[in-house]
Amino acid sequence: MLRLPCLAIFAVLHGTCSEDSSILLADDTCEAGEPCDLSLRQLRGEIRRSQWGSCHQYGCHARYSHHLGCQCNAKCQKYGNCCDDYVSLCSAPAEESSKEPTGTAPAGPAVAGHPDPVKLYPEYTGFTLSLVEEFNEAIDLDTDPIWTWSDGGLSEGQVRFVKEQIQFKDGKMTITAAEDPGIATQTCSAAEVGKVDKKPLVSGEFRARHNQFRYGRYEVRMKAPEVKAGNPDVDGNFISTMFVYRDAKFNHWREIDIEVTGDSPHTVTTNVLSADHTDKWSTKIAAGRQVHIDGNARATFHTYAFEWLPNSITWYIDGKKVRTKTPAEHPPIPDLSGKIMMNLWIFGKTAGFGGKEIYNNRYPMSNEYDWFRFYKWDGEETYPCAGMSTSCLTADDEFLSKNNPCDGQEQKGLLHGKMPCATTCR
Repeated sequence: MLRLPCLAIFAVLHGTCSEDSSILLADDTCEAGEPCDLSLRQLRGEIRRSQWGSCHQYGCHARYSHHLGCQCNAKCQKYGNCCDDYVSLCSAPAEESSKEPTGTAPAGPAVAGHPDPVKLYPEYTGFTLSLVEEFNEAIDLDTDPIWTWSDGGLSEGQVRFVKEQIQFKDGKMTITAAEDPGIATQTCSAAEVGKVDKKPLVSGEFRARHNQFRYGRYEVRMKAPEVKAGNPDVDGNFISTMFVYRDAKFNHWREIDIEVTGDSPHTVTTNVLSADHTDKWSTKIAAGRQVHIDGNARATFHTYAFEWLPNSITWYIDGKKVRTKTPAEHPPIPDLSGKIMMNLWIFGKTAGFGGKEIYNNRYPMSNEYDWFRFYKWDGEETYPCAGMSTSCLTADDEFLSKNNPCDGQEQKGLLHGKMPCATTCR
């Protein structure tokens, strides 16, 4: 056992001697059991840990980087390089739900969308069922008053969103990522408000037409893709989602996410973003956390939900509360209306998010949606507009919010003082 003076230990661990360290000069020996009573191996460990970062610093689900002393992603437990606060901050176990349905009732004539007329839907205190999609019949994404499709494609992703990759069959909506068979796309994207480079893959994004959904309970029952058909345990790369997102992020970026990713069949990422006048993602505007899911997210359907209120966001999986965010945590609770979106996309070749084992991906791969429900919070006085119309939308709600060339909506507003590129319905 190497016994160093306490003052020396303090200097090694902290790089300098502070004013407070002067009190150690009076007793510069080390007794057994004191912090300075360390072996060389223990001392090296303490020094190494003192140089590590934290998930609080890096952000949960941060991308893998060999430059970091510790990691905050789903694979860190497998490789033994998690930051000390990973479990407590990023992988909290599921809590028991504190909000059970209070009963069931038929949808009724005021419920928008395509509810099942004979089905009984759960009721929740403080919320009113307002929109249901059972996907029992095909939705015309060019003419439906609520839903449409995106022609976008994330700059960091490998997919271009096209209408053809959204299909309705056997009571489900399926979004499929596949190698591009030559589907005609335009360089300009209405949804991205800019040009999109040629992508090797195509997929789909099902989205609400307008920024008119805010406080309420959002529920979806879905099954994530299998990276290799027939084996749900093989990890790869994908991001399978249900979220609320405000167009256009150039003005006000607001987003609340449920993301099932290809790096683990047993975790789900919950995320919230809030920022103004930026279109660049960073950990400074987001607060993501991975949570555990009982069972396999790729093998069976699971029910994902979040309740968005002015002073909190609470996420649920299969009826169990898995996370609550309050205003005390950064970033702020989103306060502006947005669009409901569901998509499937693949990260670029660097696999910076969604799973590092992208080389396992086999196409096509499909995400399945059994149903979607939106319950409006009873305290919400503005959104959605009456009859799911556009009567309550402000100029800011409609700013650069066109979705695709054929949605019949005008692209209103300037991008950095200039007219955005234009698309043509063909």
